[in-house]
Amino acid sequence: MILKELKIQTWIGDKTNCYIIFDEQSKEIMCIDPAGDACKIEYLIKEVFKGKLKYIYLTHCHGDHIGGVTELKNRCGGKILIHRLDAEGLNNSKINLSSIIDIPEIELEADSRIDDGDLIHIGNLEFKVIHTPGHTKGSTSLYCKKEECLFSGDTIFYGTWGRTDLPTSSREDIMKSITEKILILPDDTIIYPGHGKPTMVKNEKPIYLNLEPRMF
Repeated sequence: MILKELKIQTWIGDKTNCYIIFDEQSKEIMCIDPAGDACKIEYLIKEVFKGKLKYIYLTHCHGDHIGGVTELKNRCGGKILIHRLDAEGLNNSKINLSSIIDIPEIELEADSRIDDGDLIHIGNLEFKVIHTPGHTKGSTSLYCKKEECLFSGDTIFYGTWGRTDLPTSSREDIMKSITEKILILPDDTIIYPGHGKPTMVKNEKPIYLNLEPRMF
């Protein structure tokens, strides 16, 4: 697996992490949370990796994670995947937040609605969908056991967790998602979040299990 991370400037001011996953054998590609910069993503897919975009995976429906989806799909194809509970938010400006920020409303349709436990394949790479509600009701994380990594969206970050003061969010749910679904993964699992820098499961456990502050 080759993993490329792009930090995309969005309207919230905090750059969004967009991840491009490339399987060298099959030449298949999955793009996670294309927040923008579709032309740059297209260049990586077609000119650098010389592969085919199979999936556009959305960890949740917020505008700072989906802003480049329509353009990327028009340029490169690929099936849009999102949890069924967040699919409606793609066409609801109040849920995807485009109505409260000075940007054009975002509206798009998912090609497939995913559920907890679904398996997604890129060549020989297998990713498991983990429903991790809290930031939104349909937030998901994507786990690859073979590569020992998790793409967590805005559920968990280095030393903290995602906002729970937004439409469909829940502080109780996000804490359950983190403690009962993410921190049970192997300690050496690398967490690639939707913003900021990566971390590891073993480094986040003390915050939630022992209530110890993270020393930045």
